[in-house]
Amino acid sequence: MRIVLVGPFPPYRGGISMFNHSLAKELSKEHEIYRVSFSLQYPRSLFPGKSQFFDFEDEKVERLINSVNPFSWKKTVKYINNTEPDVVIFQYWMPFFAPAFSSIAKGIKKGSGASILVNCNNITPHEPRATDSLMTAKFFSYCDGFIVMSKTVEEDLLRIQSNPKYRKTPHPVYDVFGKSLDQKKAKSMLGIGDEKVILNFGLIRDYKGLDLLIESAKYLKVELNNFKILVVGECYGNENNYFQLAEKNNVADVIDFCFEFVPNESVNQYFCAADLIVLPYKSATQSGVIPIAYHFDKPVVVSNVGGLPEIVQDGRTGFICEPDAKQIAERIKKYFNSDPKIFSSYISEYKRQFSWEIFVKVLLELIES
Repeated sequence: MRIVLVGPFPPYRGGISMFNHSLAKELSKEHEIYRVSFSLQYPRSLFPGKSQFFDFEDEKVERLINSVNPFSWKKTVKYINNTEPDVVIFQYWMPFFAPAFSSIAKGIKKGSGASILVNCNNITPHEPRATDSLMTAKFFSYCDGFIVMSKTVEEDLLRIQSNPKYRKTPHPVYDVFGKSLDQKKAKSMLGIGDEKVILNFGLIRDYKGLDLLIESAKYLKVELNNFKILVVGECYGNENNYFQLAEKNNVADVIDFCFEFVPNESVNQYFCAADLIVLPYKSATQSGVIPIAYHFDKPVVVSNVGGLPEIVQDGRTGFICEPDAKQIAERIKKYFNSDPKIFSSYISEYKRQFSWEIFVKVLLELIES
């Protein structure tokens, strides 16, 4: 089949970009793949981070879509229709892109008649606006099928579409962040000693609950010896708020903040140095950080929100708790009072169901149905 993938690709940063990269890599084993990305993803005035790009080039990517320029949407339609696609797959995660995607999908339907599928990373954004559902519904009206990766997103889809054709399958385990390193070597590379290492990784936003993890450290200091919390990721907010919260709770001595984007080739250092990955989200759909943790056979502590608990076996691949500082501390302590080999053994077996091969199999079943 000729398949066109639409959405961000490297060198754009972020989980959606790396998802598209990995999906293209798997699909290209048996299909002819075309990659269509953005010439402009976010206008600078609307982007809160330091940069939208990183040093990673994907192969044969057409950077055509300017999210705010309708002339680029027509150009994108022309390119896609000229490939004579059988299927076009959009990555969807934010209603901001719905006008562009609606225009492109409409043009594809009119010009080529290709089937249009949507991989729904998010449907309802974490900071929703009144018009979001209307914009999303219009885009979805041009689409023939949907992939969802959590029950929360499934429920959002069913609220917008009365009888959608869709499949539900978990977020695959990322395979682009390198091989596992010996933990002592990884710690040495990061300048860490023999402390127990608790990692909070990924983009820092209010809903991800870093404040809860910081507050949990004051309980950990009473009950857990020789530990360090690593906070690693670019901060979309005021960094000083987190520094001040750490000082207020008298835990600045056990938290290292690294508010920087981590390139792919360095991600393995942080995960391999860590004993435990903690995601204290206050709200969520799913998280791409859990599949990274599983890739490196690392257990997780996650909040019982959104789709996070769907892919965590409590007491086996990690622990599930409410988004509460005391509960987070209790689960962290519980892990360090357990045998870590039990967790890594369970994770090694459990993660087999999250392969890209299985994801693509479900995707192709949807296409053929």
